[in-house]
Amino acid sequence: MAIPIAVLDCDLLLYGRGQRTLDRFDIETVSDDFLLTTFGFPREFIYYLVEMLGETLSRPTQRSRAISPDVQILAALGFYTSGSFQTRMGDAIGISQASMSRCVTNVTKALVEKASEYIGFTRDEATQQHSKEEFYRVAGMPNVLGVVDCVHIAIKAPNAEDLSYVNRRGFHSINCQLVCDSRGLLLSAETHWPGGVQDTAIFQQSTVNRYFEEQEQDGWLLGDNKYPLKKWLMTPLQYPETQAEYRYNVAHTATHEIVDRTFRAIQTRFRCLDGSKGYLQYSPVKCAHIILACCVLHNVSLHTGLDAWTFERTETPDQSEEGCELMDSVDSEAFRIRQELILSHFG
Repeated sequence: MAIPIAVLDCDLLLYGRGQRTLDRFDIETVSDDFLLTTFGFPREFIYYLVEMLGETLSRPTQRSRAISPDVQILAALGFYTSGSFQTRMGDAIGISQASMSRCVTNVTKALVEKASEYIGFTRDEATQQHSKEEFYRVAGMPNVLGVVDCVHIAIKAPNAEDLSYVNRRGFHSINCQLVCDSRGLLLSAETHWPGGVQDTAIFQQSTVNRYFEEQEQDGWLLGDNKYPLKKWLMTPLQYPETQAEYRYNVAHTATHEIVDRTFRAIQTRFRCLDGSKGYLQYSPVKCAHIILACCVLHNVSLHTGLDAWTFERTETPDQSEEGCELMDSVDSEAFRIRQELILSHFG
């Protein structure tokens, strides 16, 4: 009878009866250093999340002893920032490992539901202009709206052993297409693509491609040579010849690096995404949701005043695939725009 009782107790801890919560952890009784080192974020940010997600996580039931929203959020943050359900983390907030897992599921779902509120291109003209100016300060590249690239997050092999998730380096992964602005704020995060899908194919099917094709934009994105040159997407020259072309490529590379820095910062802050520490132990769908939840948290942290680069690691992981610009497929109007840009700003 011990095993069924233990399972029932885990369910009671999470879902409870009625509105009375389980008094196992009081955030007011611990230090700021404890919160930062154990859960990865300062007290003010945790309070912000409780206000943001509290209503969603406080579900009316006919039971008691429900886990409070703040404890659910701490459990999820503990997992996101450590990648572990170890007993130590559960002990810190007074819940079981099974309950921690359920808390992560609940908080992840709540964050994913908020994704459209915190990740998107729709911004006012003044904010967009400020971002352009910040991009220009990096290396003199004008009119940049964002930088785009794909990154791989390691996952366990799906039960069906779907080979579409095996990437070019031979491990199972989710291939994520990210677009960010000059300060690392994510403008787009598509986190559901199988690792075997090439970056170009993802881009062609992405919401980013549809958005820029359907709406006239005063500016462009920057992508590396895996991406097609478009009127709204500037890529580097594969074979620069003039000094102006070399200067353009140098400026392009320095500016495009912001998206790689952003990913390194996200992966370092949220250790559950760090492939060197292991891989996400869930189905591809749940992995995609966890990745997106971390992207939402990254943007929320910027909205609340935290620095995007605080947790940036210095080494650069090998994320990219070699690509080359196919001259016979280049949009002639896009080619003209790029040449004008090179001559007018780098000549």
